[in-house]
Amino acid sequence: MLKAPGKLFIVATPIGHPKDITLRAMETLSRVDFIICEDIRNASRLLKQCGIENKPFAELNEHNETDQAQEMVSRLLDGESAALISDCGTPVFADPGTKLINYATSSGIEVVPIPGPSSLITALSVLDRPFTQFVFGGFLPRDKNERINALKILKGYRLPIILMDTPYRLEALLTDVSKIFSPRQQILLATDLTLKTENIYRGTIQEVQQSLVKNKAEFILVLYSAEKFHE
Repeated sequence: MLKAPGKLFIVATPIGHPKDITLRAMETLSRVDFIICEDIRNASRLLKQCGIENKPFAELNEHNETDQAQEMVSRLLDGESAALISDCGTPVFADPGTKLINYATSSGIEVVPIPGPSSLITALSVLDRPFTQFVFGGFLPRDKNERINALKILKGYRLPIILMDTPYRLEALLTDVSKIFSPRQQILLATDLTLKTENIYRGTIQEVQQSLVKNKAEFILVLYSAEKFHE
């Protein structure tokens, strides 16, 4: 008799504050056979905070996803269940996991979302202007010329634009956005969301640059038009 395949759970984890993990996420992490993560150290810390011990890990990142995803799917087909987590927030969105989900669904494995924290939605929830649509620009190219070209394309959208990047490129990104859009471009910059060091800056790029507490922090940047939201 053939074994029924296991399930792949996509589990959202805290973006900063450890108490933001959901009860359902904790229950899922405790029940699966193994945890698929970007970094074992970060995953081990999370499970320790949840009181979950002796759980096997399998690393999946941008460098090994093509090879490792096939092996993980084989384990799922053998009846094991797994939870995919990222270093923080909701997995797959701007993180590894797309190939794994593609291989899993193509093999008839059920993929179950376990919703929870998301830095994108957290930042948008405190935007002080009404909006019904937005453009996710995400992580821009590392090459400066390519990044400038990407910003020029994004400038053509008359919608709020969401940008992300690594902490050490925050200052450079603000400078580039200021050049392409305007120093008077209205922005919301959310840094270190949910942590004690959380800051939410509102105003023009120029004003925010002058008031930044630190130039290296996890962040979400929202560009929007003040005129578009006049009532």
